[in-house]
Amino acid sequence: MTSFTVNGQPVHYRMDPATPLLWALRDASNLTGTKFGCGTGHCGACMVHVDGNAVRSCRVPISALEGAFVTTIEGLSRDRSHPVQQAFAADMVPQCGYCIPGVIMAAAALVDRNDSPTDAQIDAAIPNICRCGIYPRLRESIRRAARIKTGREQVAGAPPPGIGPEDAARAVPALRPPPPAPPRRR
Repeated sequence: MTSFTVNGQPVHYRMDPATPLLWALRDASNLTGTKFGCGTGHCGACMVHVDGNAVRSCRVPISALEGAFVTTIEGLSRDRSHPVQQAFAADMVPQCGYCIPGVIMAAAALVDRNDSPTDAQIDAAIPNICRCGIYPRLRESIRRAARIKTGREQVAGAPPPGIGPEDAARAVPALRPPPPAPPRRR
């Protein structure tokens, strides 16, 4: 049994020790924000933090994480208040959104340890592949996140997470039955 901490909660996975962290998170913990992209560690869609470092979770067996602290996109900040999340929302970086959790996790690891990253440092820290081409906005958004972190810039809050189940019934207008069909003539 492998034991470590995920998003502040101790976990004990009763899985094959060779199971990649990606699948333990998605299948056993239902943390589906961590995405499967390539399975070879090239795309970065599965990026999470392990002890504060950005790691491709598809390449790390759970046996290598005994006692580690893992943070997924769900654990980065529940209210989207992390500076990278704030900057990405303000700069409208996401397009399709599939790679964004991995990009945010890589960017957050950089911004958490570097208050003023250079372009070369950003390029080295963000190995993620984005098929939509967010790259033109990515560097500036990461620099903005560093300014937000240090208090040199403020942005309006990111939109709140989706509508909760308790509010969903009120958010959708009631469906009316279709009008009766006109009588058929013979």
